Amino acid sequence: MLTLHGKGVSGGVAIGKARLLRERTIRATRGTVEDAAAEWARFEKALDKTVEELERLYEWSRERVGQKDAQIFSVHAMIAQDEDLVSVVRHEIHSKNNAEYAVSQAADAMAATFLAMEDAYMRERATDVRDVAQRILRHLVSSTENAAAASFVGDKQGSIVCAEDLSPAQTVQLDRREVLAFVTAGGSSNSHTAILSRTMAIPAVVGVGEGLCHIREGAVIALDADAGTVYVDPDADTLRRLRLREQQHAHARELLQKYRERESRTLDGHRVEICANIGGMEDVEEALASGADGIGLFRSEFLFLGRECAPSEEEQLAVYRQVLERMGDRRVVVRTLDVGADKQAPYLGLPHEENPALGLRAVRISLTHPELFLTQARALLRASQYGRLAVMFPFITSMGEVEALCELWHKAQEELRAQGVLFSDRVEQGIMIETPAAALISDRLANMVDFFSIGSNDLTQYTLALDRQNAALEAFCDSHHEAVLRLIRHTVESARRAGIWVGICGEMGADLSLTEELLRMGIHEFSVSPPSVLPLREKVCTSRIGALVEMKKE
Repeated sequence: MLTLHGKGVSGGVAIGKARLLRERTIRATRGTVEDAAAEWARFEKALDKTVEELERLYEWSRERVGQKDAQIFSVHAMIAQDEDLVSVVRHEIHSKNNAEYAVSQAADAMAATFLAMEDAYMRERATDVRDVAQRILRHLVSSTENAAAASFVGDKQGSIVCAEDLSPAQTVQLDRREVLAFVTAGGSSNSHTAILSRTMAIPAVVGVGEGLCHIREGAVIALDADAGTVYVDPDADTLRRLRLREQQHAHARELLQKYRERESRTLDGHRVEICANIGGMEDVEEALASGADGIGLFRSEFLFLGRECAPSEEEQLAVYRQVLERMGDRRVVVRTLDVGADKQAPYLGLPHEENPALGLRAVRISLTHPELFLTQARALLRASQYGRLAVMFPFITSMGEVEALCELWHKAQEELRAQGVLFSDRVEQGIMIETPAAALISDRLANMVDFFSIGSNDLTQYTLALDRQNAALEAFCDSHHEAVLRLIRHTVESARRAGIWVGICGEMGADLSLTEELLRMGIHEFSVSPPSVLPLREKVCTSRIGALVEMKKE
């Protein structure tokens, strides 16, 4: 038995046969062409096919995994048509170099730019550039479309896919009925592959390194993604242990179903709401199926990503209305535009920043581009008559920002009134507590809004002065740190004194080891991914937290 260690990026246990994916990497060699115009036309044809292919992949994957996770293909299409990349290709071809070499040179230059960035998420985008380049090269050499990805889909039921790495295109085409899990030599928890595997609920272990070369085709693999461990040709004891774990996982999921219709109330009577995080309409059904009490975080920025221009008021209205109508009388909390940092919208023309996590992002963009905020505010207000809407402003650091945003919100209201457009006057307004600055002045901010939502991921990042997307810092990213807990406690106390409710979203909300402490603090709402709703509700319903200053939550 061979034991490999990596990082589990999508939990679970799987036992099956290894299916090796060895995609042929096209290595471009330099050649001289006499007719630069003809070579440029050959490149343009390959580029057009690439973009068409990516657009088809986007539509296909949007139906399977939702718009949020399909956006990667829109991003890849934008990379393929990037002016900087295309200009390098043009220069190389006009210098009499062949198109394959020109594409390779352009991709290497762009990838090097990403790799030089400090932000771990942006460094991961170098992989996207290389994936796009390979797709163009395959069309240039007339390879069949994504043959390698298709080679293991459709006739390998019960297989565990093993590869050096998996591109987003390959991962999204995995059929969950046919592929049990995957193992890769490279990759990280921030890669698109990891994100998609979690969305599709496929157990995955990445980063096993050179150990991958010891896996042979058809070998029995037992994978414990919770522990990040891969057993090749496991012995009888290991198989027995992991099969028992499989049964326990399945039984636990079955038992959780009894909490689907239960109220989220502790043994001593304290009621909270357990809501779901979503990125768009495609996530609503999963939220409802999970038994969520509402939507605690609608990441509206996903409507703005992976496109060539900002969504219109009508486009936004259509999505917000659909979500509100489907959720009925359940509250839907929409976070206003939160781009910047690791979520870039190139059409905004934002300047390059050495440290984007501390740069022009979230409400700072809304205040410097008020037309974006006003368009979104009008769409939200118009949608408000179709359900129970609340809005919250992200990345607040001062009272002045809240005042300015409220002024813009009132301006949007006045514009609609002048046009005779109906909207609800009962839309709750809240802010996200994601920075130490906001937490420390929460006693002042609480008098300006209807609720707080504690963004625990960013609050931890900024309190501990670390990049939470940097894998090398994972050991230092401690959400249980006393400084983080003190800031949360102070925020909740400020909310209680002001008579407003307070929720929490991010990883801490789903951390069952913190649930009772957060309940004792007085958190009223937890917003988590849909798969985390039932485990969290079970924890709440089986907890006894003692005396608490109870506040009625409207």
